[in-house]
Amino acid sequence: MSRLKGRVTLATVAGSAGVSVATVSKVLNGRSDVSPATRARVQDTLEKHGYVGRRPDPVTRETVELFYQGVLNAYSVQVIQGVVEAGQQAGVDVVLNAHPPHPQTSSSGRAARWIRDLIGNGRHAAIGLTSQLADADLAALARARLPLVVVDPANIPEPDLTSVGSTNFAGGMAATQHLLSLGHRRIGYVGGQPTSGCNQARLSGFRSAMDSVGAEVPSEYVWLSDFLYDDGLAGGSKMLDLADRPTAIFAGSDEVAVGVLEAARARGLRVPEDLSLVGFDDTEVARLASPPLTTVRQPLREMGAVALRTALQLAAGEPVASHHVELATTLIVRGSAAPHELRSVAAS
Repeated sequence: MSRLKGRVTLATVAGSAGVSVATVSKVLNGRSDVSPATRARVQDTLEKHGYVGRRPDPVTRETVELFYQGVLNAYSVQVIQGVVEAGQQAGVDVVLNAHPPHPQTSSSGRAARWIRDLIGNGRHAAIGLTSQLADADLAALARARLPLVVVDPANIPEPDLTSVGSTNFAGGMAATQHLLSLGHRRIGYVGGQPTSGCNQARLSGFRSAMDSVGAEVPSEYVWLSDFLYDDGLAGGSKMLDLADRPTAIFAGSDEVAVGVLEAARARGLRVPEDLSLVGFDDTEVARLASPPLTTVRQPLREMGAVALRTALQLAAGEPVASHHVELATTLIVRGSAAPHELRSVAAS
């Protein structure tokens, strides 16, 4: 069935399915007085047309959908807490859910069904946490005029996609400059997915700082996978097994840094005496690590709060100052990085 341009109406769906508008309305409202065969035909037609319905009548209390992909970790918990606290202050309910459509397989029909569920449940806006949204998802959201704000999108954000993040490039530079100031020149980077916007910015900041002092970055000194512990363990193991291993590593997240810590421990290397290490995020993981991590602090709760306030602005039809907001990062110095000379002193 060919796609129809513009808004798809109930009459359009009814005509295509060979039923009345009332029957389509009954299916959308979950009424039981429709035969299974007719219900299936109408639902199939709704999906083929990408019908997302209309916003329900206003309710007394606004509700925002906060969805995520993957596992919840220390980073995402702090962002979620920021969204929830801001919601409480604004008198708004926040509902947390996993995002159903897989970004690589999401069809227009599945996306439309997802948006219909959001609208049917009275959502006024949606906030995505480190989510990679398919074109079908974005198109369905746009057709339904359901405002969307993404925190640290997993893929490079579209120009008109409203997002909230931090100064990742500046944070990457600050982390690397700190290691350079300690005398390190053989510095590796273990980070997230190559397509991740925040990872690209942190890696660019790392490379820029290294270029500024003429320090070489061999290809084997860069490991890109994800921001999780196992990725730090794998990348750290690979890097620390090199004949000419780095004397310092900048990790793209605190979880990655703890994985690198374990890789160093397994090889009998001490942090910071034999290997200096800097993380990113400043979650509880950084403070509980041994030694406590020097890291780049992201204002994670504030990022969540800004996302909530921005989503409410969009839902109210108010303009936003920028489609992409970046909050400042700060280097937090603890005990996981030390002068390069310390290694030779400790070994003597």
